Amino acid sequence: MELIRQVKNYQPFNEQEVADRDLILAQLTKGKAVLYRSQNEAHLTASAWVLNQERSKVLMVYHNIYDSWSWMGGHADGEEDLLAVALREVKEESGLKFVRCIQEDIFSLEVLTVDGHWKHGAYISSHLHLNLTYLLEASEEEPLVIKPDENSGVAWFSLEGAVEASSEPWLRNHIYTKLNAKLTLINPS
Repeated sequence: MELIRQVKNYQPFNEQEVADRDLILAQLTKGKAVLYRSQNEAHLTASAWVLNQERSKVLMVYHNIYDSWSWMGGHADGEEDLLAVALREVKEESGLKFVRCIQEDIFSLEVLTVDGHWKHGAYISSHLHLNLTYLLEASEEEPLVIKPDENSGVAWFSLEGAVEASSEPWLRNHIYTKLNAKLTLINPS
């Protein structure tokens, strides 16, 4: 599977990414079931850190389930091209029509805990998201549209403001802060 090669070749940024890469690889080697959310203990997801063209702002959505400003993303649902998943989810969740990759490689990876919750009238048990994050770019000039079944807000934040806007401590302190720190390592294009 190409996805296994991509994750194996990924160079971890910190200790969290080393441990999480190992866990993601262990799950990937068990077969393609991890691509589906029916694998209810742990399954693959893709997220995006969407920057404006000046790379001074991040696009966030107010996620209804988590009651917090959050990055965009979603489940693989059988798709092995997680970059395509991230691009699709950004467009669906923000209303953007034009989104481009800053880099096609995985920008970050993380294993995220998801607390049990209700969705569409059904209870979803607590589980893990084996998440790959991609670095994308969009124009601040393009209109934004709320996706009411998933979010109740879409807005641009300064890099620091995006971290501060989140009410999820783990994501704020360990993931979003990390993503901003990693921005210093990329080449401007």
